[in-house]
Amino acid sequence: MRHTVKLFLALTGFFLSLGPVAAQVVQTAQGAVSGQKEPNSTVTVFKGIPYAAPPVGDLRWRPPQPPAAWQGVRKADAFGASCMQGILESMLPMHMPWTEEFLTHNKVSEDCLFLNIWTPAPRPGANLPVVMFIHGGGFSGGAGDVAVYDGANLAGKGLVVVTINYRLGVFGFLAHPDLTAESEHHSSGNYGLLDQIAALAWLKANVAPFGGDAHNITIWGQSAGALSVADLVASPLAAGLFQRGQADSGLGVSGFPMADQSAAEADGVKFAAQHHTVSIKELRAMPAEALLPDPKEGAAPGLRFAPIIDGWVLPDAPNAMNAKGNDNDVPVITGYQPGDSAMFTPPIHSLDEYRQMNQRRYGDVAAEFDKLYPVSKVDDIKAALAESGQDRSRVSMFLWAAARVKSHRQPVYTYFFDHAIPWPQHPEFGAFHSGELPYFFLNLKKLDRPWQEEDATLAKVASSYLINFATKGDPNGSGLAPWPRIDPKTPQTMELGAKVGTMPLADKARCDFWVRYYGSPLGKNAPLF
Repeated sequence: MRHTVKLFLALTGFFLSLGPVAAQVVQTAQGAVSGQKEPNSTVTVFKGIPYAAPPVGDLRWRPPQPPAAWQGVRKADAFGASCMQGILESMLPMHMPWTEEFLTHNKVSEDCLFLNIWTPAPRPGANLPVVMFIHGGGFSGGAGDVAVYDGANLAGKGLVVVTINYRLGVFGFLAHPDLTAESEHHSSGNYGLLDQIAALAWLKANVAPFGGDAHNITIWGQSAGALSVADLVASPLAAGLFQRGQADSGLGVSGFPMADQSAAEADGVKFAAQHHTVSIKELRAMPAEALLPDPKEGAAPGLRFAPIIDGWVLPDAPNAMNAKGNDNDVPVITGYQPGDSAMFTPPIHSLDEYRQMNQRRYGDVAAEFDKLYPVSKVDDIKAALAESGQDRSRVSMFLWAAARVKSHRQPVYTYFFDHAIPWPQHPEFGAFHSGELPYFFLNLKKLDRPWQEEDATLAKVASSYLINFATKGDPNGSGLAPWPRIDPKTPQTMELGAKVGTMPLADKARCDFWVRYYGSPLGKNAPLF
């Protein structure tokens, strides 16, 4: 017994003498960074790596500049500040169904251009596929450290997963004549997109020591992140920085009208006047907090500060470039959820309100719409809106994909994710906007929900499609239901839910209606989703 105790004490002392597990150190162009192993995982995470200089002072509303070098080893063990925005944590009940796992909680700052890397093999030569996720939030909120975007579980399947911050709202997308005049490209606005491009350029130059393949980078975004994917696919500045893109909620032939440079500049002048200034110099001197929207005024309709057609970052509207084929020819996946279309439908309280909304949207084909989606009493309205919205978004997505296939060599794949996160307390939300993300990220456990075996199965399937796509530009693989690329002659999409396989966009009469609707001037009245 004495010998056993002595041996135990000796071994205990030996292991204690080793101390904590050594941090993993990786060399970047700016200096060395140290990451930490995720608990019970083979994945190492590097948090808060600067990919550009802080856009503060005179760098506010300028293209991102290279980050400064540093001496020694920089600890990459904490997320950097989120970009300037109103934090919603204190208003969670107002933002259902987006519970805290989907929202930003970190401190905010203009010094926010950081990225985070999860890797299972932080060493040169591993040559793993790289996925850079671009968060949503209406170009006015969100961050790379949101809980549901945690990349550890997905990275554990053999990817290098990256999340980023990019400038938001007025800081990311203000255009103004003074800014255009000082630009060598005669452009202003789109600073948030330039941040995304700078993050891609940083990855191309630095991801190899983290185990990534700099020539195999997939951009993946959701909501405003999906629109960012469309913008990067369109932008000549992003050419060669990524090899494929996935856009969740999503890409279609309808969308917010994109302002041109002159219209955005006029709004920038108006913004300056609202803040009692007349020049960019004065606006740059103002505290960042003074430029944020007043939360008492509520959310502004539409997207006041968002990407624009500036002639440099975006030579034309992405949908126009998609149809012409004069953008980046890369494989694309895009998809929607049933709850997407509900985001742009106002509350309807009477048959009269419903008829008036339909007349605004559908004009002289409103009667045909009513026959296809009949409503005879107020109780019928909810189902008609849900059915028509889902059919509309699927056809819009298909028409976008068909136009791309006709003008590009690379394939397009589309999906409809119709499985709802289990939520007994709120079944009314169903498969809501962004509800697919815990499945693709393999992050079901980030949410306290009564998960079932079917959820785990769907998460495995959805993430496998993503991994295959990031690896080879094709989501198909062993053990998975076949996912056909888009054929303009076959109006279908891939269903991801209780059923996994192809599904029609809508029945023939309804599908024909939406095709004709989008082919007419009335299509410009359609909601984004």
